[in-house]
Amino acid sequence: MKIIFATGNEGKMREIRAILGDTEFEIRSMKEAGLAPDIEEDGATFEENAHIKACAVAEALAQRGGAQECVVMADDSGLEIDYLNGEPGVYSARYLGEETPFSEKSGDLLRRLKDVPEEERSARFVCAIAAVFPDGEEVVTRGIIEGRIGYELRGDNGFGYDPIFYLPEHGRTAAELTDEEKNRISHRSRALEQMKEELKKRMLSST
Repeated sequence: MKIIFATGNEGKMREIRAILGDTEFEIRSMKEAGLAPDIEEDGATFEENAHIKACAVAEALAQRGGAQECVVMADDSGLEIDYLNGEPGVYSARYLGEETPFSEKSGDLLRRLKDVPEEERSARFVCAIAAVFPDGEEVVTRGIIEGRIGYELRGDNGFGYDPIFYLPEHGRTAAELTDEEKNRISHRSRALEQMKEELKKRMLSST
């Protein structure tokens, strides 16, 4: 059995492979699987967008005749800042334009929070993962990690908004954590661990 993950983001794929690496599944990105469906992420929630992406890739795979041996997964994740009424939220990747570097996106958010006191800088990373199984059943999991927005970009070991997402209990930003530390606590790892349990249930029920 294979897991086809609907992303082209190499940073995400590294995390996914590290967290799901102890399963019996071969894990491939949709690019590695030769799939490039046209996906319009127009959902109002992370769960809706993950569902849209997973279903689009599953349909493309079915048209090619390979759906019987694959679980298709997709995630939608983003940063919610309470002071900004949840922005950038589901638009995190598209904030200021998809081609804009995350260093510029992060810099803009820091400017918008320039005079905001520490107690009002609360934020969270959210990740929803949708899976479409070969029999058509769908499962969605959700992971959250709470933190706050820092005052500058710090660290270079993450991607996306990691350099401005400060974790008080660790005294560092997400970009200053090691891969192993991040994979234990991240929003994506929490959603993936729940999905791993769903995979185990499926494997047990099929034996």
